[in-house]
Amino acid sequence: MLTGIYDNAGDHIEDSGSAPLTKVRAGEVAIGFGLRQQAVADKADGLPIDYIDPAEGNFSLTESVAVVDKGDDTNAKAMEMAQCIIENGREELQSYYPLALYEGEETDAENLSANPKVFPEPLTVDLLEQHQALSEECK
Repeated sequence: MLTGIYDNAGDHIEDSGSAPLTKVRAGEVAIGFGLRQQAVADKADGLPIDYIDPAEGNFSLTESVAVVDKGDDTNAKAMEMAQCIIENGREELQSYYPLALYEGEETDAENLSANPKVFPEPLTVDLLEQHQALSEECK
């Protein structure tokens, strides 16, 4: 199936999550697979855009921050910086990617996917590399 999509869409496939909707806004294309929350916001702003949730499910974009524990060599400022990002950057990030992740947060019902997909295994570097290899094999 992926090979067929690459054959059919060719040069029009974008690697950016926001590029498909940008092309729809500009009238370059009639349909795009992109970031759901952007289509929700555009529709609310009165643009002639609508959206659907695929029955197969759709992904949610989340962010993360981590500090590698290097024992005595761990930079104490790294943990302070991570905490600062979480405490001071999260609110603005929620305006772009409105998905509740932490206790006490809520997601507006309009921004919730009708068919969320939860995978049984976490995304690891190895799994990401497998997905990337599959994508490249299908091109």
